[in-house]
Amino acid sequence: MTGQDPSPRRAPPSRSRMSDVARLADVSPATVSRALRQPQMVSASVRARIAEAIERLSYRPNLMAGALASARSATVAVIIPSLINSFFAATVDALEEGLRGSGLQLMIGNSRYSPETEEQLVLSFLAWSPAAIVLTGRRHTKRTVKALLDSALPVFEMWELSDHPIDEIIGFSQSAIGAAVVRHFAERGARRLGFVGAMMDLDYRAADRRAGFVEAAVQAGFAPPAEAWIEGPASASAGASAFGRLLDGAPEVDAVFFTNDALALGGLFEAQRRELATPQRIRLCGFGDLDFASASEPPLTTVRPPRQQIGAKIAELLRARMAGAEAVGGSHDLGFELAVRGTT
Repeated sequence: MTGQDPSPRRAPPSRSRMSDVARLADVSPATVSRALRQPQMVSASVRARIAEAIERLSYRPNLMAGALASARSATVAVIIPSLINSFFAATVDALEEGLRGSGLQLMIGNSRYSPETEEQLVLSFLAWSPAAIVLTGRRHTKRTVKALLDSALPVFEMWELSDHPIDEIIGFSQSAIGAAVVRHFAERGARRLGFVGAMMDLDYRAADRRAGFVEAAVQAGFAPPAEAWIEGPASASAGASAFGRLLDGAPEVDAVFFTNDALALGGLFEAQRRELATPQRIRLCGFGDLDFASASEPPLTTVRPPRQQIGAKIAELLRARMAGAEAVGGSHDLGFELAVRGTT
């Protein structure tokens, strides 16, 4: 079960120790250590008591204990939903560049768009006492949120906005993107809108862009957009197939928003196969401003998110926090740009 918009107000708690777990479970600290490191050496009943004590105390074993004099390591844990998506790769690269010379190093985790996987990564990373944690998005499991609030670490959520971040959130409004695309299509004389998306059940940022697009379309007097969704990851071939299905079901569509540039490129290829002139007959807009968008023929209109700026801003905020600055909290809206090109 996931939750969102938790309260950002946190008081630094005293960290539970192994001796506290041992006292509550009525065993020795050595037995707790053995249960954590060699559980097969401890009876099931004793392991159960220790597990219950750990849960009650929110105990997180510090794997760096004894190795460092500092309570925090020099690592920054960063969790992104995809290692192959260039959106997030650009942000991580800018974050790494922004921390150059600070002594901080990144430790990367891949959640694969799963809140449960993110939770396990957060709990694992906390055991290494990182200097800070960076998460993608604002929606996390309740256990993830509790663990982060209890940790009193600097926490930076990114690629979205929220009125109630865990600590600080840096990004832009996903739903506002959908609304901006509707306005652009209307200005270009579009009469019937369409939408193509991928992984809509997992990628809720794409789902938010769709929601903004559909809501703005109806408010502007358009009929509800025709839609085609893809279950798997975005690709040009998947975009061509979905765009073809959309046109087969709603041939009157003359403007389509794709939640990813790869999908939009596939749509452009399919339009050319069907001899649909772009933008005279069909208008296409993607998201991401990937490298190929400006090199396609015609060049692809797309939404440009602040990929590098997000990473750079997190680095700036983290450096300030490490230097002793007070946490300001709240959302940092970096906005987005509509790159208008040949497909509209």
